[in-house]
Amino acid sequence: MVIVSFLCFLLVFVLIGVASARQKSNTTGDYLLASRSVPPWLAALSAVATNNSGFMFIGQIAYSYRVGIESIWMMIGWIAGDFVAWMIVHPRVRRQSEEADVATLPALLGQSRQGSQRLVIVLAGILTFLLLGVYAAAQLKAGSTALQTLFGWDPQIGAIIGAVIVVLYCFSGGIRASIWTDAAQSFVMIIAMIVLLVAASFHVGSPADVWANLREQDPTLVQWIPQNLAFGFTMYLLGMIFGGFGAVGQPHILVRFMALRSVDEISRARTIYFMWFVPFFVASIAVGLYARAFMPDLLSIPLTEGLSVAQATELAMPEMARRLLPDVLLGLVLAGLFAATMSTADSQILVCSGAITQDINPNWKDSYIAAKIATLAVTALALFVALYAGQGVFALVLISWSALGAGLGPALILRLLRVPLSASTITLMMFAGVVTVAAWNMSGYDGDVFKMLPGMIASIAMWPVGTLIDRITPGPTAIEEHANAENELKEQQDSVKG
Repeated sequence: MVIVSFLCFLLVFVLIGVASARQKSNTTGDYLLASRSVPPWLAALSAVATNNSGFMFIGQIAYSYRVGIESIWMMIGWIAGDFVAWMIVHPRVRRQSEEADVATLPALLGQSRQGSQRLVIVLAGILTFLLLGVYAAAQLKAGSTALQTLFGWDPQIGAIIGAVIVVLYCFSGGIRASIWTDAAQSFVMIIAMIVLLVAASFHVGSPADVWANLREQDPTLVQWIPQNLAFGFTMYLLGMIFGGFGAVGQPHILVRFMALRSVDEISRARTIYFMWFVPFFVASIAVGLYARAFMPDLLSIPLTEGLSVAQATELAMPEMARRLLPDVLLGLVLAGLFAATMSTADSQILVCSGAITQDINPNWKDSYIAAKIATLAVTALALFVALYAGQGVFALVLISWSALGAGLGPALILRLLRVPLSASTITLMMFAGVVTVAAWNMSGYDGDVFKMLPGMIASIAMWPVGTLIDRITPGPTAIEEHANAENELKEQQDSVKG
């Protein structure tokens, strides 16, 4: 009965994506940006789902299971940083991407007053391809975790099934299929969280009962402030805020705002986004805490099955659903989880396809067939990483998110603010951001200050360094951009005086 329920609900989600083909046109603009025709409510719900499916359903619940109530600071910081990104960056992305007639984040980053900076576009395209490929692999791993818990299948089978569904989504309607299915899954994700919390409350009790349960297991689970922080709580919280602000460097999220019907609809999309994002984040933490109270035995799995603690606790949500829910609801929850992770993966793979055909090799820019071939190639890469990477979902997502945010975000912000930047300066900023994130991740301090903060600081620090190098050994582009900036400022001053 569980398998029948799971397959029926999964089929509904797949059909929603396939139905989007009725509105598609066989052009790269429609495949990658849905012809800039997405209404704000669809863009908002899609952004919530693609930002938070595998990360929330698997990673955040597992994180709350492990550390307890202190996980709330990730929510507070993430929401605050994300809100700043919505206010400062997203409207400019929508407006300036249309002005420049570009369909990808690397192409937008590479636009200067003197035309396109090919070095920037290619490097940003390669970075997008590699990191979003890993990010998509994390989604395939999340989906396979659900199937492993539900049916006892080998994780490789779940990842392969997920890859097939991803290709089906992409080929049926491109980014429109991803957005449509994301919106449907936003409702299912909220419903699934509520169902789990209600079911768990019958077994564990009220929040006060959960609190007492956790305190008895381990007093640190109910401590609000993390202990033994190397740089203090302020830096810890600031790191979380920068984690949320890292949305400014996520191509698979920003593409949804590029696809909006108009920049005037950003504010409406923002309202809808946070109306769903905040409750979903709260619910994911609550599910993690209830899961820890209900089944602390997950911590014994690493001793018997050779898994890490992180990998074992990532079974928390599907395992709790398996133990608590009747077959029909279990099928709904896990089909929603599986389909949500797949549609997130497909949006990331579509962005990677755009990076290949629009940025790395623009000779394929208008080739609809080349875009689909690129989709197959990226899906194969993501599947390979999902099958053989040792990291858990949470780790893969946070590494990819941070490297993209620090590598692309600071330079993009300066570009959107129309600050003149040479190609060499942007290259330095991208390199410093990604390398610092990787180094900080291995330093042992990532639990004290989230890796996005040092990564972004390092990237920003390269801005004056690159500017100084340009002045010492100025190339034509740097000189012309600075001259244009001075002329533009003078024109603005003359206009104000007039």
